[in-house]
Amino acid sequence: MASSPSSQLGEYPLPAFYFKVVFAATSDNADTSFQEVSGIGSEMETEDLAEGGENRFVHRLPKSIKHPKLVLKRGVASKDSPLIAWCEEVLEGSFIEQVKPMTLEVSLMDEEGEPTRVWSFANAFPVNWEVEGFNSTKNEIAIEKIELSYNYFDRVT
Repeated sequence: MASSPSSQLGEYPLPAFYFKVVFAATSDNADTSFQEVSGIGSEMETEDLAEGGENRFVHRLPKSIKHPKLVLKRGVASKDSPLIAWCEEVLEGSFIEQVKPMTLEVSLMDEEGEPTRVWSFANAFPVNWEVEGFNSTKNEIAIEKIELSYNYFDRVT
């Protein structure tokens, strides 16, 4: 199979096609495609420290690294989806069971269905799950949004 022109030339920026998200619970089934993925990033929190006698500036010291929530959007999944079962277990379980974080991988897929970029997220768990509002005057797909908290991420490829 010939490789795509974008992968041959190392084209940048990559055209966005679709995302595949692989969870420990879903492995490689049809429950892993998403239309939109956001929240891949890091930000360093800082602390300001004023030095006595120095009025021209304030020292800005590194404090900690924080990550936004990983947001996944797609059409509404079926009731037997392993991902939905995990969200229900965590968000509707009243903390009877311990929250089970998972490692997940987000892959940006090319036109041939091959991953062009892959990010791995450690200890992810759902913190918000919603179905966006319905509007009878529009003919749009119902969108499901899942927000996940995670400790850190690594770019795999």
